[in-house]
Parts: sequence; C-alpha cells; structure tokens
Amino acid sequence: MGMDFLTALHVSGTALSAERVRVNLASSNLANAETTRDASGNMYRRLDPVFESMRMGDASEIAPDATGPMGVRVSRIVADSGPGRKVYSPGHPDADPDGFVTFPDVNPVHEVVNLLSASRSYDANATALETLKQMAARGLDITR
Repeated sequence: MGMDFLTALHVSGTALSAERVRVNLASSNLANAETTRDASGNMYRRLDPVFESMRMGDASEIAPDATGPMGVRVSRIVADSGPGRKVYSPGHPDADPDGFVTFPDVNPVHEVVNLLSASRSYDANATALETLKQMAARGLDITR
C-alpha cells in the first residue's frame, strides 16, 4: 500500500490535532494549579490525554493485519484520581477543620515539560507538512 501526499498530509494533521489537545490540557493544568474548587465546589483534577494510533485510509479496504500509515488521535482524557496536595493554610477560606487546603496534584515542572514536548512534536509535524507541500509543488512544476 503506497502512501500518497494526501495520506501523508492527513497523518501529520492528526498529530497536530493531538498535540494541540496536549498543549491545551497542560495549559489548563498550569492555570488551575492553585485552584481549590470549581464552580460545582469540587477540586480541579489534573487532566492528561491518552494517545492512540489509528490506521489511515478507507476502513473498507484495510484488513485487520494490514500495514501502512498510522495516524494518532486522543482516545480519551483522563482526570487524576489522587487525593490532591494538602497544604497547611488555616486562614484560607477552603481550609478544612485542621487548617489544611487541598490543591490539585499539579506539578508545574511536569506541565512545562509536557508543553515543551508537545511544542517540539507540533513543530516537527508542521515541518513535515511544509516539506510535503514543497514536494507537491515541485511535482507540479515537473509536469509543466
């Protein structure tokens, strides 16, 4: 099964979409690192995307054991199920009777590394898209 330009563009496009979700979630995690509760009164839960590979092409022509180009998608978003991070702050309005406030279990260093990694992956796929566009343009020039 050969890979044409449109399939290659679609493969890189799926990666760009998945990395955009990862950037959005890491940004949300960073923004809510000190959030003690949401509008419903529940603690903010750190969110992570789960990436899953997916076959590219028409499903009707792909056998279960087929090889070929694979894209990526976010199959689900998982919320942290941990108890959170307890900080002693008796004057805080959300402090428990013992003076502890529960914050989301967000590690800013982890989130920044996630952002950098997603940014590099995004850049790599954007470069692949640009290369594909240049190849297609050169291919058209040859036919003239």
